[in-house]
Amino acid sequence: MLIYGAGGHAKIIISLLRDAGFEIHAIFDDDPVGKTCAGFSVSKYDPVLHPAQPLILAIGNNRTRKKLATDVSHSFANAFHPSSLIAPDVQFGYGNVVLHRTVIQTDTIIGNHCIVNTGALIDHECRISDFVHVGPGAVLCGNVTIGECTLIGAGSVVVPNVVIGKNCVIGAGSVVTRNIPDGAIARGNPARIIKQTHYGKENLAVSATYGRDGNELHSTGI
Repeated sequence: MLIYGAGGHAKIIISLLRDAGFEIHAIFDDDPVGKTCAGFSVSKYDPVLHPAQPLILAIGNNRTRKKLATDVSHSFANAFHPSSLIAPDVQFGYGNVVLHRTVIQTDTIIGNHCIVNTGALIDHECRISDFVHVGPGAVLCGNVTIGECTLIGAGSVVVPNVVIGKNCVIGAGSVVTRNIPDGAIARGNPARIIKQTHYGKENLAVSATYGRDGNELHSTGI
């Protein structure tokens, strides 16, 4: 197995792969000079190195992960920690990482290059689009839909039947009780929209602010 990325998220993925019995052949990073990661040396990405080995993008930032997915020529693998509980009919795309002690229930569909982080719970019939990050301890109740490149913050709860759009950020510990439109930053219990955003080529840009607490939140990307 190959890993692209050498930060903290990569260390967790290395732990996952070791526990699952995979051999790690190389770790790549865009700035490898002088770096090691969990005892492994780090090198610049080389498309001709280990061409038969699949690769995991160990990048927590959703939009960066999306960009890299188009730049890498290796095939992508899914990686599931042995402690995760996944219903047999759950459907996955490729490049997904399901971390320690997660639960994914029946009839859920997960796209490509998603992160289901430590201890997250995804209940029945959820639909998770590409490049989504479900944070540690987050709970998606039944029949929840999450759009592309959305971050569900650590410890958040999304109640049944809610639809969250693409390019959204749900703040840690929030309780989402109603639909959230594309490009929204929301937080609180119940979650309310703090800012509505639009995107340039790389970065998130603020276009509107909601509520008296809006100025407290600043963002330059997911």
